[in-house]
Amino acid sequence: MTASPPEHWLAGLRARPPAGALGPQQLAWLGDAVWELDQRQRLCRGPARSQELHRVTVGAVRASAQARALQRLEGWLTAAELDVVRRGRNRAGRGPRSGDAAAYGQATGFEALLGWLFLHDPSRLVELLDHLQEIDP
Repeated sequence: MTASPPEHWLAGLRARPPAGALGPQQLAWLGDAVWELDQRQRLCRGPARSQELHRVTVGAVRASAQARALQRLEGWLTAAELDVVRRGRNRAGRGPRSGDAAAYGQATGFEALLGWLFLHDPSRLVELLDHLQEIDP
């Protein structure tokens, strides 16, 4: 008998949209926290040194990794979700001087999507995060 995978940490979360509309930058700020916590939650399931956990987490939350995650969701996103990504990407700005502006924009769009889904459709957020985990464990 095989063990079933553990329930996602966000499973059962109810939608709680804010009273007022949040802008793309606020959604991205929230989505960044959701993504980092998801990465930490995933990584701490097995034994590892904290230094290694930190190194892997930092690699997963940098703009280039988030841009790749968004690319892996291509074909999975609805028109409304793509609109959230577009609005986040357009508000991203240039990013750090040493970084890739295109990747920074994609990452901000990805973060805005995660923030929006966290507030408006947590079950869809779980579906997309699980999909990313399946294709890149």
